Amino acid sequence: MVRWSVGIEAEGDRVMELEEVVELADAVAPSGGIATGIGTTRYGAQLVVLADTRDEAVEKGRAEFAAAVAKAGLPGYPVVRVEAVSEDEDMDADPDLDAAGG
Repeated sequence: MVRWSVGIEAEGDRVMELEEVVELADAVAPSGGIATGIGTTRYGAQLVVLADTRDEAVEKGRAEFAAAVAKAGLPGYPVVRVEAVSEDEDMDADPDLDAAGG
């Protein structure tokens, strides 16, 4: 299994409030996640999942995101962006980082 960073954003018809994004942040924290969206019509999260393939990572990320959105009590806006980057790809993309992380 490989560690993947999965970014997901959903977009709706109103601006997200600080408290709503804080609730989402609390809901994604157990997945090593962070939340975004204060003051925009989007809310999103960056989650860490374990998966063998990009498709599996996206599927797991979407499921965790949906559960976090429900737990946070946010409106179920349509997902407009999903991306997944493996730990290996992330390291390859930044030649300044070595295996020790610095």
